[in-house]
Amino acid sequence: MAFAAQAGERIDAGVRDGTLRNLHAVVVERRGARLLERYYRGHDERWGDPLGAVDFTPETLHDLRSVSKSIVALLYGIALADGKVPAPDEPLVDHLPRYADLARDSRLRRIKVADALTMQLGLEWDESLPYSDARNSEIAMERSPDRCRFVLERPMSAEPGNVWTYSGGATALLACLISEGTATTLLDYAREKLFSPLGIEHVEWVTGDDGVEAAASGLRMRARDVARIGRLVLDGGVFRGAPVVPAQWLEHSLAVHARIDDDLDYGYHWYVARRWNWVAAFGNGGQRLTLLPKADVTIVVLAGNYNAPDAWKVPVSVLVDAVLPALQR
Repeated sequence: MAFAAQAGERIDAGVRDGTLRNLHAVVVERRGARLLERYYRGHDERWGDPLGAVDFTPETLHDLRSVSKSIVALLYGIALADGKVPAPDEPLVDHLPRYADLARDSRLRRIKVADALTMQLGLEWDESLPYSDARNSEIAMERSPDRCRFVLERPMSAEPGNVWTYSGGATALLACLISEGTATTLLDYAREKLFSPLGIEHVEWVTGDDGVEAAASGLRMRARDVARIGRLVLDGGVFRGAPVVPAQWLEHSLAVHARIDDDLDYGYHWYVARRWNWVAAFGNGGQRLTLLPKADVTIVVLAGNYNAPDAWKVPVSVLVDAVLPALQR
């Protein structure tokens, strides 16, 4: 049985019996060739606003939620190569002149750019509450008049560079550095330097109350285009012979810089599972871009289980129960 038939039948069955609850799209590619593509009908949201039941197709935009973070990290590497943003070992606040008043705090000046890239800011932050709760740190940030000031004014809770704490605020600071250094919006820079070179035209980046892109969670893309991002990463930052993201930056991004738990590590805004040899970008609701470097495989899963504590089960089931067995045949 061919890969697409075997994996597709298992995924279809999971959708029918409810195991793969509210699954919206699956795209699997190997060496740039599409092995499997599936779309389903399900309830969806646009950054928290209900869209009702949607019939998903290859042309449908979908929330990436925190997969957006990993794409911001790619943009930072491009901007660094362009000489527009500071290097990872530089003090972060020194490069945000609009917050000169905060830069007088010696504790804040100990935070380096690398601490934002690896989510080890040492600042108090809590995203354990549902994203529908205004007390969630990311939601409070998005509702603030100045998201970067909001992040930088959080109390210190640890020495920077020592403790991994999941933080959309870290991504917001990286985006602030990109916008400051390039004198343009995050989306405009992304279109020019990343999306257009990859032939990606149909994207949306939702903005917060301050009119600025929600760097940590607001990107909306088509499943095929997310797979194209994965292909770029697996190919060392080169697309159709042209360099887009510096290869050295990708090496640093996918290396281990912080430990999350016994099974999972963290690079520069990418998750790294050394024991299983995959790297991934995760997003609320079951969004996942998983890369298997040794197999040269990209797996995109998009779903609508936002704020559900077990949302991770859908992408994991697609990977473990359908894709991996089919690859091993």
